[in-house]
Amino acid sequence: MKISVLNNRHVLIGVTGSIAAYKAADLASKLAQAGTQVDVIMTDAARQFIAPLTFQSLISGSVFTDSDLWGRKAHILHVDLAHHAELLVIAPATANTIAHIANGLADSLLSMTALAARCPVIIAPAMDAGMFENPATQANLRTLEQRGIIVIGPAEGRLASGLSGAGRMMEPKQILSHIRRVLGEAGALAGCNVVVTAGGTQETIDPVRMITNRSSGKQGFALAQAALDRGATVTLIAAPTGLPTPVGARRIDVRTAAEMTKAVLSAREKADALLMAAAVADFTPAKSTDQKIRKSGEGMHLELLPTQDILSLVAEGRQKDGWPKVVVGFAAESQDLIENAKKKLKKKHLSMIVANDITATDAGFEVDSNRVTLIQASGNVQALPLIPKMAVAEAVLDQVENLLKGKG
Repeated sequence: MKISVLNNRHVLIGVTGSIAAYKAADLASKLAQAGTQVDVIMTDAARQFIAPLTFQSLISGSVFTDSDLWGRKAHILHVDLAHHAELLVIAPATANTIAHIANGLADSLLSMTALAARCPVIIAPAMDAGMFENPATQANLRTLEQRGIIVIGPAEGRLASGLSGAGRMMEPKQILSHIRRVLGEAGALAGCNVVVTAGGTQETIDPVRMITNRSSGKQGFALAQAALDRGATVTLIAAPTGLPTPVGARRIDVRTAAEMTKAVLSAREKADALLMAAAVADFTPAKSTDQKIRKSGEGMHLELLPTQDILSLVAEGRQKDGWPKVVVGFAAESQDLIENAKKKLKKKHLSMIVANDITATDAGFEVDSNRVTLIQASGNVQALPLIPKMAVAEAVLDQVENLLKGKG
């Protein structure tokens, strides 16, 4: 799937001599699938672990090695590569390469290009834990960070030596998230504060039982990522979910509807846009117990009380101070989808509502795709076909961007 923030961008990947070089091939492949133009520079040591042909088979760009230093463009190749790249990612970055770049040594095509680069640079270290912890390596990394180079990782785990510790290169998916953050910083929503809620809240009955719903949080997390891709400052208020936090988002974990309400009302005062994708419980037990309710063979009567309506409280706040400027709600309906969504849009004083039919088996809860209709307060209606939730998020953020600019 093409990713807007990565599509038609130019990323240069530097690969050095580490067993983690195979992960660089996965990263290159993921970038190419996202629509990125990828070029690769390999050190001689990297070629001992993986062949240039592997990368050439995965990307539409070119693969360069030190042997190209002696070609027809030898005297300008490193300058040309550095000039055209929007981002340089060195992954894996060995202790040797880190030391060379930190100390300004230009004895390989990669180190020469890194010194000539004027674009952002990301380095993903990969080495033995002892090498990483060595004071010399730590000093070199601090030097690079002081110069504005972004160092990500390494992670802890089992190393090629058989030992465990900090030294594993971050996984390609994680590096890809950092790439998205860097390339999206100057996006259309730069300077805007966006608050996103996600997941299904949980209302406690006893220590082991609760009332919840089928929301996975995937759509809300996709919205957060889409906002980050456009340069927004993102606060993600998440009900319990195992999804990883999008790189760059400030995450606030909540469990109950009451906790969600408190977090939203606190965050909304500085929000330009609030996207309420969370499935918040409408009811909560009148009382819960500290001890597990024992099974008796008889029925159980559970008294439920209504929870606070977050969107109504947000609407009251907007009438007083005007924040957030844009509020987007979600309507999960099992019948009369458009009619019920429009009623909610008007009742909650929303800027836009995203309506989805929860009876569909191929969309909505717990799956990676969705089929929704976007309805604006102005009357504009946009029906989307069955598409990935990330694509839905892009469409929603397109409308949010227009609404913030007064074009809705």
